[in-house]
Amino acid sequence: MPSRPQRIEVVLETLIESIALAEEVGVRVAAAAGFDEDDQYKIGLAVHEGVMNAFQYGNKQQRERKIHILFELLGEKLVIHVTDQGTGFRLEEVPDPRADENVLCDSGRGVLLMKAFMDEFDVLVSAAGGAEVVMAKRHRR
Repeated sequence: MPSRPQRIEVVLETLIESIALAEEVGVRVAAAAGFDEDDQYKIGLAVHEGVMNAFQYGNKQQRERKIHILFELLGEKLVIHVTDQGTGFRLEEVPDPRADENVLCDSGRGVLLMKAFMDEFDVLVSAAGGAEVVMAKRHRR
């Protein structure tokens, strides 16, 4: 584990193929950071869902828009930022997919999974106005 913060930045085109690529990068970063296979899977899936949301809802599948991912290894945890170039959203407005009236709806499942797999989760408004998903996974010691 490094004693000082390390950062990896990835910029992806808004393409369906970018989702799997981002997931693979997330798994590899988690492995290099010393997370076990279970946490590597969870981190990869959380990155997958974050990039999927950026692709689908944030950038609205517009190829010219970019998806930015920042991995920060901060001692005891890995912090991941997924930022799109859309209009942003408020976390409290995302429907709970577990509620009876939302079971058949398309939205909310990715947020639910990211919250379940990561130790910390929030959505901010990026400097450019899009959504910035910030999530973190702590090392289990």
